[in-house]
Amino acid sequence: MTPRPRTATSLARLASGWAAGGIGFVVVMLGGWWFTLAVGVIVHLGLLEFFRMARFKGIKPASRTTLVAVQLLLLTTQAAAGSGWFSAGVANDLAAAVLPASGAVICGWLLLQPTTGTIADIAASIFGLFYLGFLPSHWIKLRALADPGLAPALSGSSLPGIPWPWSSGLALTLLACFLIVATDIGSYVIGRRWGRHPLSPISPGKTVEGALGGIGCAMAVGALGGLWLGWRWGAPLGCLLGGVVALFALVGDLTESMMKRDAGLKDSGDAIPGHGGILDRIDSYLFVPAMFYAVVTLLYPLLQRS
Repeated sequence: MTPRPRTATSLARLASGWAAGGIGFVVVMLGGWWFTLAVGVIVHLGLLEFFRMARFKGIKPASRTTLVAVQLLLLTTQAAAGSGWFSAGVANDLAAAVLPASGAVICGWLLLQPTTGTIADIAASIFGLFYLGFLPSHWIKLRALADPGLAPALSGSSLPGIPWPWSSGLALTLLACFLIVATDIGSYVIGRRWGRHPLSPISPGKTVEGALGGIGCAMAVGALGGLWLGWRWGAPLGCLLGGVVALFALVGDLTESMMKRDAGLKDSGDAIPGHGGILDRIDSYLFVPAMFYAVVTLLYPLLQRS
C-alpha cells in the first residue's frame, strides 16, 4: 500500500507544533521573568481571541482594561514568587489584591461608557480576567516552587550532560506539561482506533473511549513521574495527579470548543499555521496549573520520604 503523502497543511501543523514545543521547553527551563514574559505574551494573544469571539455574540467587554489587569496579575504573581523587588509579605498582599481590584476597575470602566455595559459585557470581562489571568498565573506559581521536599530525588542534582540544576518548580512544571501531552496523545490514539461513543455534542470528534484513553495514559505517566520525583507514595500519588490533570485538560478543551460553537467559529484565530488560534493550542493548559498546584501543595505531607 502506497503511503498517503503529507499535505502542506499537515507539514505546517507539524512544523509549528514542534516549534511551539521547543520554545515552550526553553522558557520553562529559563524560569523567572523570562517564563513570566512568555506566559504574558501567550495570554495576551489568547485574550484578544477570546474578546473577538465575544464580539461575534454582540458582547462589548472592557478589552483594554482587562488586558492590562491580566498583565498586572502575572507581574505581581512573579514578584510574590521571589523577584526581590518587594518583601515577601508585601508582594503576596499585592498579588492577592490585584484580582478583586481589577474586577472593580473593569466594572467601573463599563459604567463610565457612553452606553452603559450589560451583564454580558461584565461577565465576559471578568471571565476573561479569570480564564486568561488568574488560571495561567498558577503556571508562574508552580514554576517558582523551590521546596526540595516536592522533588526529593532531584534536589541538588543537575540535568544529564547540562550544568543546569533541578528545582522542584522546574520538575513539577515539566511533569504537568508532560501529563497534558500524554492526555492529548492518549485521547487521539485511543479515540481514533476504538472510539465509538460520542463524548459531547460540543465536540463531535471526541469519544468516551478517547477520553478514557487520555485519562489512562496520563495516569500511567503520572505514576512514572511520581517515582521519578522520589515521592514516598510515588506511583499511586502520581497516578492520582495524572487523572486530575487529564480531567481538567479535557474540561479546558471542551470549554473552548463550547465558546467557539456559540460564536459560530471553527477556530479561535489563525495565529499558528495548521493549528488555528492561540486558544486552540492552550485550552488544555488553562485549568490544569491551578489544580496541579493545589493538589501538590495539599498532598505535600504524603510526598515526604520517611
